[in-house]
Amino acid sequence: MSDLILFVMFPYVATSLAICGGIYRYFRDRFTFSSLSSQLLEHRFLFWGTVPWHYAIISILLAHLLPIIFPGWVGSLLGGPNQRTAIELVGKSLGMLAFVGIAILLARRLINAKARAVTSVMDWILLLLLLIQVALGIYISSNYRWGALWYNYTAVPWLQSLALFRPDIAPVIHLPVAVKLHMVNAFILILLFPFTRLVHIFTFPIRYLVRSWQLVWWNR
Repeated sequence: MSDLILFVMFPYVATSLAICGGIYRYFRDRFTFSSLSSQLLEHRFLFWGTVPWHYAIISILLAHLLPIIFPGWVGSLLGGPNQRTAIELVGKSLGMLAFVGIAILLARRLINAKARAVTSVMDWILLLLLLIQVALGIYISSNYRWGALWYNYTAVPWLQSLALFRPDIAPVIHLPVAVKLHMVNAFILILLFPFTRLVHIFTFPIRYLVRSWQLVWWNR
């Protein structure tokens, strides 16, 4: 019964609240998409935390998303031991990079009084959950070999079954506890999506990609 709640009911509830809450916030409270910026209060730690965090986490999210969309292609890519070893090493490196980045961002708000003053309770919760999520990913990759391979044959079928509204928890019910916690925490982050600064993921200004360079003139 607990597996049914955690791996069927909860994912649907979390996703539904994320979509509905995100739409509501966009049309009714759009100006809160931009949270209180702390860049002017402290920028050195922000740079060293934000850059590794964003580069690593985007790559990791793509690595989790591609097998869901192209399971056959990813399966063939993981066919040989050399490929699996290389992908595993890259995954661990990205995980460590993401951990360092989010740890710096969390420490920055703990150390710097000005940054701490503009940090909301939800910011603390989000940073802590992200740190836990990355730490779980590193633990899993370090203790269970060939994670990319078995992810393709356990989590991917489960996620695809949810997307097709034919939930099947059989591929995941026998996974280790750490892996299950990693999955559940991912949907907790999805649940918190409309209530945190995560909404900025979908507010990327596409026109910035094609506009002219912005020139900044310093007036001293």
